[in-house]
Amino acid sequence: MVILDSESNVPLYLQLRTQIIESIVRGELAKGDTLPSVRALAGDLGINMHTVNKSYHELESKGIIKIVPKKGAVIIADAKKHALKQQYENLVEDLRPVVAEGLVYGLSEADFQQLISSIISKIKEESS
Repeated sequence: MVILDSESNVPLYLQLRTQIIESIVRGELAKGDTLPSVRALAGDLGINMHTVNKSYHELESKGIIKIVPKKGAVIIADAKKHALKQQYENLVEDLRPVVAEGLVYGLSEADFQQLISSIISKIKEESS
């Protein structure tokens, strides 16, 4: 179930991408599952097809899905396996500016650890 907030400062394609990733983490989507077609999902959500397409291509570039012609977007990530070196490096690259911003605001290492623990708990709880 995807719920997008058009009033959010977060672009719709990022909201969609994040919700698909979180669904994998919670076990709602698993390796081998097929996502709805771009056209179908855009229609269901009432958004532009380009928005869904952008989300899918970002997920593919991160190694989470594979877009297969005539089959659609297939989940290839497995939440139960450890990240590969390249995936780990991609996460470091994505997180570095966020960590730097937090440091500018005065967050400590302990603050970051608490923040990460809180986010993980919230992601896992949302399936309940």
